[in-house]
Amino acid sequence: MRASEFLKLLTLYDDRFLSFPVGAFMPLVKQRVFFIMHITTPMKPFFSIIIPYHNSKDTIGPLLFSIAQSKKVPPLEVIIVDDGSDEPLQKTSPARAGLNLRIVRLNHNKGPAVARNRGADAAKGTFLVFLDSDVILYPDALGNLWNIYTDDPDIMAVTGVWVKHQKTQKFFPNFKALRDWSYWINERDKNGYYYLFSTRIASIKRAVFARLRGFDETYGAPLVEDIEFTYRIARRYAVIFAQNVRVRHEFEDFWPIAKKYFWRSYYWTKLYQKRKKFDPVATTFQEAVTTLSGVGIVGMSLVVILSFFIRSTMYDVRFMNNSTIAMYFFVLLTSYFVLLLFHLFLIRKFLLFTYREKGFLFAIQSFFTGLVLYCFIAFGALWGRIH
Repeated sequence: MRASEFLKLLTLYDDRFLSFPVGAFMPLVKQRVFFIMHITTPMKPFFSIIIPYHNSKDTIGPLLFSIAQSKKVPPLEVIIVDDGSDEPLQKTSPARAGLNLRIVRLNHNKGPAVARNRGADAAKGTFLVFLDSDVILYPDALGNLWNIYTDDPDIMAVTGVWVKHQKTQKFFPNFKALRDWSYWINERDKNGYYYLFSTRIASIKRAVFARLRGFDETYGAPLVEDIEFTYRIARRYAVIFAQNVRVRHEFEDFWPIAKKYFWRSYYWTKLYQKRKKFDPVATTFQEAVTTLSGVGIVGMSLVVILSFFIRSTMYDVRFMNNSTIAMYFFVLLTSYFVLLLFHLFLIRKFLLFTYREKGFLFAIQSFFTGLVLYCFIAFGALWGRIH
């Protein structure tokens, strides 16, 4: 279609077009351009949605259904990379109906970094959208992401967020969802130049992804490949945080998450040793101090308990007189409570958030759960330093 014919058709579609300022009319024009082009010529995908898949047959269907139900989206394609699943993913399913879907198969499980890179190699869209296979898109997520890119062509990378709600009533998945939401919404550095390119829901221009050579394939498991890639993006481009680009994610229970905390801390420590920088979200300087204070509380709690136990079982402590013992306990308990107050001050936003969301008992339980997780983080970081 020639430009003159296109303009004529657009004008006939709404003769008010020429009587409005172009800038004010652009949102409507964008919708009509898409409509006309869609009915006249096959369109190149704007989005290539890449999903690494490994034995996730229970969650992939709802995810694909949520993509199919998305509202006000540009042309898109969906690429699932079957990363050596025990049962190869089949393309025939009601949930896949209506989607421009392709499946890329890997013979052996090589990890999400390799799977995402292979998906990007096969992609044709202008922008890549990375999703984990166990999330569900909100209906407006892709539409909002499209608006971000079309409203500001200088934006090259965007990261979304997973909402704080969980289907289960179990404590820990709800704690983890609130903890992450608080990091991203309540506690992040709002002036940060970049935010974590979290592949649970994140997008980047395909040309930029290719220029950066994708994810580091030396990470054979879901560890810190997203963080390492974030740092390479941030050398040249901002990673924009979009709170309206949302997914739902159901979290695991305590032990799987605790082990992930340990190993992510281990590998992030190695990245930190190279960069000597903290991040605007989660791995911040304040969170490092909070981790140390949390571990300090756990350690001092054990010392206090042990000291009282020894004092109660050893009535005749010949090497210490009563005044020395009293001074020892005064210094010990004073130091303990000062550290406790300091730690409470550092996590005050999260505790107030959990109190408003779930109540007083949930906030108390969150405090103690956080102490345990800080120990996993600290031990992972220590192991990363010495190993």
